[in-house]
Amino acid sequence: MNDPFLNLKKSMKKNVFKDLSFTDERKARVNEAIQAKRSSSSLHSFSEETILSILKSLQIEAKHGFEISTQLFQKEEQSFLHNEGQLYTLLHLLENKEVLVSMWREDKKYYALTAKGRKYLAADTKKGYAKQPFLLKDLLEEASL
Repeated sequence: MNDPFLNLKKSMKKNVFKDLSFTDERKARVNEAIQAKRSSSSLHSFSEETILSILKSLQIEAKHGFEISTQLFQKEEQSFLHNEGQLYTLLHLLENKEVLVSMWREDKKYYALTAKGRKYLAADTKKGYAKQPFLLKDLLEEASL
């Protein structure tokens, strides 16, 4: 595994902090803190139901992020309760995966379903469609990277 402190050590040798060093214990604690931050900020906590709630909110018409957020809160979707910004990260991911498409209207970015997004919804409606959970699982795994 590469030493994450290599560049820091190199830069420290070039300046007044050249005698500063980290103990192995300190390095381990810093690495633990970094890993904890990564896991808490990832999107892996989103469920298939969260994605489906977003897609259902766009089923009839295109909406901007605040409208989607408001509708999710009204349906008691709590995934974005303390970090509404993650909604936009998830919307961007869904846009990159061509599940959603976006357009600008009146200085607001609106999101709408693509044909692929409609397939996810149709699969959810049928409930017998075996491939759909795996497709949503792939989206969730990619979101957690």
